[in-house]
Amino acid sequence: MDLLLAAKAAVMGVVEGLTEFLPVSSTGHLILAGSLLDFAAAAGDEKAKAFDIAIQTGAIFAVIWVYWQRLWPVALALPTRGGTQARRFALNVFIAFLPAVALGLLFGGAIKAHLFNPLVVAAAFIAGAGVILWAERRPAAAVRIHSVDDMTLLDAFKVGLVQCLAMVPGTSRSGATIIGGMLLGLSRKAATDFSFFLAIPTLIGAGVYSLYKARAALSWADLPLFAVGLAFSFVSAWLCVRWLLRYIAHHSFVPFAWYRIAFGLVVLGTWAMGWIGWAG
Repeated sequence: MDLLLAAKAAVMGVVEGLTEFLPVSSTGHLILAGSLLDFAAAAGDEKAKAFDIAIQTGAIFAVIWVYWQRLWPVALALPTRGGTQARRFALNVFIAFLPAVALGLLFGGAIKAHLFNPLVVAAAFIAGAGVILWAERRPAAAVRIHSVDDMTLLDAFKVGLVQCLAMVPGTSRSGATIIGGMLLGLSRKAATDFSFFLAIPTLIGAGVYSLYKARAALSWADLPLFAVGLAFSFVSAWLCVRWLLRYIAHHSFVPFAWYRIAFGLVVLGTWAMGWIGWAG
């Protein structure tokens, strides 16, 4: 494997890991990083698209690692007679996962064809910032769910519907589920935890599906390239998730809102100057 291409894959992995679970849109950042690195030209267009989605799996492994002490008992309790709470938790995640699967299969192609343009990406960044600022100004009394164990199937389904907004590029999957969860009555901690748990089937499914679709353009020789991206995505996501869990204990998401506004302006500026096309 070419060392320069490996270095680019490592950078893309770091960008994915640092942005996947923050409310800032990993897709937007990967488009920017890929353009600056000229990654598609170096790896091949179809391969680069599959790579961007596949390295999400590395970030998901980081979530599984961080939450292992929570997930392992659930897995053990699922088939047991006393595993009612574990089955309820798994069912909530499954119910929340379904809307994105259905809408993705139905409209994924149309979304990529019509919504991946600079104006939509910038608008999604800035509109998302407004929603974050609004959510953080709501009264504390609006919180009714302080733990994911207190969520009902209807709560999970509503969060799953909100996750579908992330199909619009620039929205952010984690941003939609965390902020959407908060607006639906979840505490900041509960919304963040459930966003992480929901990411496990969502991103693994997306990664497997993208690799299957791009199978004709891939070969075993590409394995080292993907392995580098996955490894760096895992490490950076592990650091980011651990930091975010400490951060939300004492801080709001308001700084991320201002960052989104700034990034939206970057999207418009780089597009207007002809530097980046923002079609990804």
